[in-house]
Amino acid sequence: MLITYTDFIEAKRHESTMHGFEPLWMPDFLFDFQESLVAWALKKGRAALYCDCGLGKTPMQLVWAENVVRKTGGRVLILTPLAVSYQTVAEGEKFGVEVTRSNEGEVGGSGVYVTNYERLHYFNSSDFVGVVCDESSILKGIDGATRSAVTQFMRKLSYRLLCTATAAPNDYIELGTSSEALGELGFADMLSKFFKKVGSTSSRKDEYRSGTYRFRGHAERDFWRWVCSWARACRKPSDLGFDDGRFRLPDLITNQHIVHANTLRDGWLFEIPAVGLAEQREERSRTVGERCEMVAHLVDHNRPAVVWCHLNKESDMLRKLIPGSVEVKGSDTDDHKETSFKSFQSGDIRVLITKPTIAGFGLNWQHCNHQTFFPSHSFEQWYQAIRRCWRFGQDNPVTVDVVTTEGEQRVLANMQAKSQAAEKMFDQLVQLMANELRITKKNEMTKREEIPSWL
Repeated sequence: MLITYTDFIEAKRHESTMHGFEPLWMPDFLFDFQESLVAWALKKGRAALYCDCGLGKTPMQLVWAENVVRKTGGRVLILTPLAVSYQTVAEGEKFGVEVTRSNEGEVGGSGVYVTNYERLHYFNSSDFVGVVCDESSILKGIDGATRSAVTQFMRKLSYRLLCTATAAPNDYIELGTSSEALGELGFADMLSKFFKKVGSTSSRKDEYRSGTYRFRGHAERDFWRWVCSWARACRKPSDLGFDDGRFRLPDLITNQHIVHANTLRDGWLFEIPAVGLAEQREERSRTVGERCEMVAHLVDHNRPAVVWCHLNKESDMLRKLIPGSVEVKGSDTDDHKETSFKSFQSGDIRVLITKPTIAGFGLNWQHCNHQTFFPSHSFEQWYQAIRRCWRFGQDNPVTVDVVTTEGEQRVLANMQAKSQAAEKMFDQLVQLMANELRITKKNEMTKREEIPSWL
């Protein structure tokens, strides 16, 4: 199919981003900090809300979408990870927002619709005036097919909202894919404006270095100021100058269990840390039995538990070792996955065995406070997985048992290093955002001082 150069340029062009409006409806079920975020996102028109797990991103999405519907008389599509769409519909019923679940692209009159990312290809963007991307970290893959499809789908939509707790868990240049999806700077334009490519022979050690890029001269502060122009980030209400109230997390107890392999690697007299992905894969495959037996022992109680794994043979063995457990694999049907997640959430299933890539995003399992985890190189999978249970609304301390081997020490160390880097990035974003918005933090005086008698 031949197209003109004008049509080619038009397909690439984004609409202006400054076209929001004042909220038409602000229900009283929103907390004060949620009202502030929704109002700002509506005025902005296209925005990102990087709020931690349990801060109420779903009700904020619903109120934002309902306002767009009332303003335009059109339709808004909410995109969610697998099995989260039914949860969004339930939240809509709870908060009085009618949400229609659509699986094959079917739409009726104006209103709020929800579907999974996997079904986006059934929908026509011209049927909608706005879109919400729940767990929008799915956009961070620079070359990802899903990122390309979602970005193309929302390119001409007037209203766009991105929501996630892990916008760029490993590398802050990944924020460029979110910017591009919102119609701000494209990924390549962002790199050329704020970053400088570092050659492979460079010996410079820069704390701001990000992959093969580092900040240009004094561009770091300008970069974060630019991010704050289209995004808001918070891990707790006080990050925005509000009182934390009930938004306080219980303790997180992380236990590390090192199991010993029954057999050594060929040609070795003792265990040493695996080097490189090939050796690490071999180590993981060789120790499946020992690791799964440890997990089965750890969840041998009468409380709900989530058992996270990465390999099919891990989940197969765990299902055999843990009586009454239910396994959810990638090859299962969507109906089986959603039914299993619902049953676990309702308490009909005690132990759920699955992978972070399947159930690690968007689901609320505050009824459970015990997880087991096999470490991997993905910090995002670790963070999102434990946040299914350790989130605001959880009343009990959460225990996560990390089961690893002597050979996987470097995998665990890498995940911990990424965790520290992500924490630093989020701290920086929140601090600079507070400075730019002139947010004044409340000083809670809790320590009592005794005045000497001679005074």
